[in-house]
Amino acid sequence: MCRRYLLAWLVFIFPSLFLAFWTGILLQASEGPYFITYDHHMEEPGSLEVGFAPIVGIPRLSNNFVGGWMEVEYGVKGWWTTEFYLTGQSTSNQGTVFTGFRWEHRFRPLMGEQWINPVLYMEFENVNGADKSIKEVVGHDSELDLMDPIAVTSLERKREFETKLILSSNYRGWNVSENFIAVKNITNEPWEFGYALGISRPLALAASSRECRFCRENFIAGLEFYGGLGDWHSFGLRDTSHYLAPVLAWQLGSGTTLRVSPTLGLTSISIPFMVRFSVSHEVSGFGRQVKQWFK
Repeated sequence: MCRRYLLAWLVFIFPSLFLAFWTGILLQASEGPYFITYDHHMEEPGSLEVGFAPIVGIPRLSNNFVGGWMEVEYGVKGWWTTEFYLTGQSTSNQGTVFTGFRWEHRFRPLMGEQWINPVLYMEFENVNGADKSIKEVVGHDSELDLMDPIAVTSLERKREFETKLILSSNYRGWNVSENFIAVKNITNEPWEFGYALGISRPLALAASSRECRFCRENFIAGLEFYGGLGDWHSFGLRDTSHYLAPVLAWQLGSGTTLRVSPTLGLTSISIPFMVRFSVSHEVSGFGRQVKQWFK
């Protein structure tokens, strides 16, 4: 394993752990367990959330890699949340590269808790072909896309618009979320489609009478299932990748959320095994604080 590969671990993971345990007492967080699937919960208006999400991939046909993103999420309104991502990756024996950015918006047309809560999602993505954050799987994405070296793929520019229909429901502590994904490159390439499904539940619904970090109600466990659905000309499951991923979130009493998800590829062209990590922090009332600074 090359030095740059080890450096990527430090760049992605060390800041996450440092922020989690050093600044956690100052922050409040309510991050769910999912990495790929979106539910209907929006960022609180005026609140800012910062997160790091590294992913470790172990392909069959190419070198191991560490990818991931840093995200900044802000609650503009109760019905509107915006989020900005910076992405990068490091591949063993090849090097480390910054791959680009993403800017997403989520809109919730119906406020209040509904039996099914719809959310509309729009994102602009400007990354290069070396990106390995694997934030979604669409079209005919496969392990073969990772075989070309960084020196070649980093020259490819991908500018895409991504849309999602998010449907999410809460029932007796359970959350069930379904996402239908459509992605279009700004060139003449066809629309690509994908999906993500998630189900989760806290390990305990009733809060403990004493304050503790290891109480069952601070843990949320679940399962994600996601993959590609082909493109406009070949919609369906033929030659597509699919993944199954248990997820676990730990909401610290101090207000920091840690998440982990081992991920298994289910088809012959999927990446066989990946592990995702994340740490996130929410600064409540950030917008109000900024306004006070400028008064």
